Amino acid sequence: MEIRAVELYEQFDIKKPENARCTLTCYITHTSEKVSACRRKPAVLILPGGGYGHVSPREGEPVALRFAARGYAAFVLEYSCAPCAFPVPLREAAMAMRYIRENASEFEVNPKMVAAMGFSAGGHLCGMLGTMFDSPEVADIAAAEQLRPDALGLCYPVAVSWGNPHEGSFRNLCGGDLQLRERLSLDKLIRPDMMPVFLWHTRDDGSVPCRNSVLLAAALEEAGVDFAFHLYRRG
Repeated sequence: MEIRAVELYEQFDIKKPENARCTLTCYITHTSEKVSACRRKPAVLILPGGGYGHVSPREGEPVALRFAARGYAAFVLEYSCAPCAFPVPLREAAMAMRYIRENASEFEVNPKMVAAMGFSAGGHLCGMLGTMFDSPEVADIAAAEQLRPDALGLCYPVAVSWGNPHEGSFRNLCGGDLQLRERLSLDKLIRPDMMPVFLWHTRDDGSVPCRNSVLLAAALEEAGVDFAFHLYRRG
């Protein structure tokens, strides 16, 4: 296995915001030509959680290694957190998608099979990437089709900004901007032309209430998006 760390701001010669730190770690397995010289793997961009205050290591490399063992090319993004706020994390996730697709041939990746998966606040970032890939905030990163994930995995995501959300995540991402907070609630961002979504949560989650995923599932259903939703009793 090849493990490569890429500083995305340097890679794309994009000015780094103050306090930003953004590293994409690539976990790549190469297929022997004796097995299949033309095989192209699916890929997954992994966005760990941490309430937009830090990036949790337990939702990074351990997840990447599980996917790599199943034949995926896996990429873990350590994105910028507070005091960096929106749109910095979204722009960095967009840069990661661009990097994966631009290097698909080298990584033996099928550029039409690049999913994004996020956990907790990383699930919110994943949801933004899946709905805002053509937004003005990322228009200078690459064309929308290059930034658009082919599927989303949302794992106990911080999804809605109202009611009983994960308060710290939205405070770190939006500060005191109430209009921005409302705009970035994932249930408000859902769009009918979204990619398929796999969504799961646990009933006893003590950090991110499961209502986040329940309300998000209702929004996906109303918009006619292809999705699966699993709510487990314990986890």
